[in-house]
Amino acid sequence: MTLQETTSRSDAAAALVRDSLVWDMVFPYEPSVGNDLDKLAVCREAGYSFISLTVAGDNHDSGEAVRRVAAARRAVREREGCRLVERVADIDAARAAGELAVALHFEGTRCLERDLDLVEAFYALGVRHNLLAFNVGNSVAGGCTEGDRDRGLTAFGRRVVAEMERVGMLVDLSHTGGASALEALEMATRPAIFSHSNAAAVADSFRNVTDAHIRACVETGGVIGISGSSVYLGDPECSTETIFRHIDHICQVAGSPAHVGIGFDVVFDAQAVNEYAESRPDEWPMVREPGWRGFHYVRPGQLPEIVERLLKAGWRDDDVRGFLGENFRRVCAEVWA
Repeated sequence: MTLQETTSRSDAAAALVRDSLVWDMVFPYEPSVGNDLDKLAVCREAGYSFISLTVAGDNHDSGEAVRRVAAARRAVREREGCRLVERVADIDAARAAGELAVALHFEGTRCLERDLDLVEAFYALGVRHNLLAFNVGNSVAGGCTEGDRDRGLTAFGRRVVAEMERVGMLVDLSHTGGASALEALEMATRPAIFSHSNAAAVADSFRNVTDAHIRACVETGGVIGISGSSVYLGDPECSTETIFRHIDHICQVAGSPAHVGIGFDVVFDAQAVNEYAESRPDEWPMVREPGWRGFHYVRPGQLPEIVERLLKAGWRDDDVRGFLGENFRRVCAEVWA
């Protein structure tokens, strides 16, 4: 390929990112690891249209979760250039106004405290997707660190999945145990997602999804968001080529690019995350491994390079737009009430 052809593809990639809906399903809102709302400016600069903030989960009870949601709502509302959104039409309006659309989600269901009514209450407060469990089991589902000890959803967990579907909250199965995730997908009547998970066939991590999970997610009409974490990519450099291998594998198994998206889960202070994970080895078992090298992350500004790699592989512009955001938009338009 000539330099002119390479330059042309690079320009086309940059233009696609600039002109497309760019939707990242996971941004951990944790100032202690450098992820305060100031970092949303980095995402806007990278071309983001929408981002979903992790505001609470299995580390919080219901009272803490309410306070964290309330604080996040106020912080977003007061942030110039950002708009708190609750439906897809809000995202379209934010994009038209040149604003970054921001939604909220939970990583784990402990904050429900076994009170089914809180599903609808948190939805009313703007929580639009929720992971069933975060690495270790809870009263709803097994966690992804538990392997064969994950026996699937609890009786309460099945009721939670049904209630989430009823109110329009996306069932999110990242960090959830393999058996529990498959059971949730089997009972799903609406699209379900893995907001930030990679392909186990490419990188053998407890956090990644098997081909069986990919096929089951596709059966619901759902989407798998690509994680930008080096540990789940299986690449300390978070290289574009490795990211492409995960995207490509998921698409091959799914039979279409319509079921892959972005869930980069970017953390700006990786060292703080490493120290946290190392203090909780039951929750993060890879820290015990001799080759543990810590977390590193993709950066939002890497998107044009990733898109360029997709174009090199022969992706059509419409399929690239699907990966960048339209696939998740489709699912949310169907599920959110």
